[in-house]
Amino acid sequence: MPENPLGFLDFFSNNLYNRLHPLEGRKKKEWSNVQQKKRSLRAVLAALMAVVMLVALAPAAFAAEAGQKQITIIGTSDVHGNIWGYSYENNKETSDGLARVYTYVQQVRAQNPNTVLVDAGDSIQGTIMTDDLYSSSNADHPVIAAMNAMGYDAWTLGNHEFNFGLDNLKTVMAQAKFPVLAANITYKSTGKLFTGAAYTIVERSGVKIAIIGVDTPNIPTWDGAKVDQLTFAPMAAAVKSCIKEIGSKADIIMVCAHAGLTGEFTDQNNADAAQAILDANPEVDVLQVGHYHTTIAQKEGSVVVGGVKNGAPEVARFDLTLNASNQIVDTSVSTVSMKDYEPSSVIRSLPAVKTAHEKTIAYVNDNVLGTSAAKFQPANEIKGIPAGKLQDSAVMDLINKVQLENSGADVSAAALFSDTSDIPAGNLTYANIFNIYKFTNVLYKIQVTGAQLKAYMEWSAACYNQWKPGDVSISFNPDKPGYLYDMFAGVNYEIDLSQPAGSRIKNVTFKGAALKDDQTLTLAVNDYRFSSGLKANHIVPADTQKLWESSESIRDMLVAYLKKNSPIQPSVDNNWKITGVDLQTSSADRAKLVSMVNSGVLAVPYNKSLNLTDDAGVLAMLNNASVNGKSCTVASMKAADGATYYRLRDLAIALKGTGAAFNVTWKDGVVVTTGTAYADDALPLTTDTAYTMTPITLTVNGKAVKMTTLSLAKNNYVSAAQLAQLVGSYGVSASEKSGVLTVTAK
Repeated sequence: MPENPLGFLDFFSNNLYNRLHPLEGRKKKEWSNVQQKKRSLRAVLAALMAVVMLVALAPAAFAAEAGQKQITIIGTSDVHGNIWGYSYENNKETSDGLARVYTYVQQVRAQNPNTVLVDAGDSIQGTIMTDDLYSSSNADHPVIAAMNAMGYDAWTLGNHEFNFGLDNLKTVMAQAKFPVLAANITYKSTGKLFTGAAYTIVERSGVKIAIIGVDTPNIPTWDGAKVDQLTFAPMAAAVKSCIKEIGSKADIIMVCAHAGLTGEFTDQNNADAAQAILDANPEVDVLQVGHYHTTIAQKEGSVVVGGVKNGAPEVARFDLTLNASNQIVDTSVSTVSMKDYEPSSVIRSLPAVKTAHEKTIAYVNDNVLGTSAAKFQPANEIKGIPAGKLQDSAVMDLINKVQLENSGADVSAAALFSDTSDIPAGNLTYANIFNIYKFTNVLYKIQVTGAQLKAYMEWSAACYNQWKPGDVSISFNPDKPGYLYDMFAGVNYEIDLSQPAGSRIKNVTFKGAALKDDQTLTLAVNDYRFSSGLKANHIVPADTQKLWESSESIRDMLVAYLKKNSPIQPSVDNNWKITGVDLQTSSADRAKLVSMVNSGVLAVPYNKSLNLTDDAGVLAMLNNASVNGKSCTVASMKAADGATYYRLRDLAIALKGTGAAFNVTWKDGVVVTTGTAYADDALPLTTDTAYTMTPITLTVNGKAVKMTTLSLAKNNYVSAAQLAQLVGSYGVSASEKSGVLTVTAK
């Protein structure tokens, strides 16, 4: 409590106001308005200065107000059925999944009992276990069994929860021992909430946290008749209604939105954008987003916003500090990787989880569907750049062939959903089919004009970056995920990457003749692409109807084809190709860059092409250092003063095995320890050039050493003289000649 009476008056008026107006009092976005009201209240209290005389009677009460509380909220999203941390299509353990999440959650709960656990949807779909064994089962759902055991406080539905119909979803929801939320989903006939709950309020140490759940309103676009009983309202309006109902009953307002910050479709008026929730509802303190499978940890004003990748490789962590009046005084958000946490035996030993896991492995491995005569995908020339998206491949020709045969359409379109999808030589199981087609799509046949088909092909080709002079590799548009890239069969065509998106499709022919814009033909396309691709992007009119719909999934069609035609042979008709590029495949410098990528020295050029001009600095780093006569590559940067600086991490690696070996860590500042080898992993060379000269204090063998280092891409670079200063006591000499750093060490 302040020592002077006027200070006490400030303290008293602030606390009284915030108790009377708990939502408004804690919002920074309304801070100036709040302060004006507090000043008015303070003026009224000034007339009652006699109250100050009671201060001697209240020290204990106000001391209690000084105590702070820490609330931690852990958010998962887009788990997509990954409990165990296992790839059933590859028969391999992975470094993600709910079992690892639970290990982390237990640690956090032990450190802070005021921990809340929530999920933002797309939980019960996405693996062979969930989609093929439990999508129509009334048995205990393994995902819900795991979530029950983990003690979730709330689960917000995602769009993929509706993939298997409402009856299945109702069965699954009934098994949950925690609230299931969807504030914007109601029955058309009654107006009642589909889940029965729009929000829930949980309490930790007297702090009440309201959790509001909303789902993307685009679900009818994808699931059509499966959800025709329901209405999907704009998310922001649903959140506003909840906040009004909650009133002063909560100290923290959290929204779990199964949606990205930006909207998916241009005609939704931001109904599907989580950003609209924040714009319309300044009362929100915490926003968890999902659906887009991207890592987000940021602040928008005072609001903490977090999102995670799919499959539970990470969680979003929100930390909020509140004062004794339950006002938020500090917040932070981060994402935490699960790869270093051991899977919980508690989760893996749950009967529903263990049984489901074992049944799925048996389902995959004990049923040989057929055989393949050879590998189907071409080998990647550049690590991480899928050759199957740079040229026609046997995998895509197989999928499109099956779609054409089943639909009787003239043209077929399909995507390579994963860059690593392939059919190997030898026995094939259900895992191999899942690997090339992981979704439960059904197939439509629709009628399109030549102009509409070309527009569809242009939309797909926007997944590439435009080629520019000097590019020696093809890269992909970071704003267009790979699963949106469809390849076509039944027509021949070229993709001219020298042109901007929208003007790339050239020389389209159908049955040997140029395709006319007014020509009519039929197209085989999956249900998801028809709605969210063709209709949503106005490639075909909104009232376009399907001519035919398959009674089974495309995946089931592939299984049937394999059983009938085994052994299958890879076959490629090369009906499309990329043009308008000069990759200089005979260039020695290109070969060097490709080699650096393939050896891990240079990062995979997925979203930015290798370019002989842009990457000239990287080429100069080849063999730019020598340690005891042995050449090596060290990331370096020439500064404005003419001196060259070398990445400290790379120098530590280069000096391994010598008497001057040293370790460097960054946990508590930059700490150098001589006499022990560097223990961490190498980093790829960077093509960044924006550096700063930063004065820092390093700790070298426990002693402080001040120097100005070059900072580039959050890495420390030192000069030859500075290297000698750090480890020179071990007999290191370092010099530069002809652009080569020469280090001699004992």
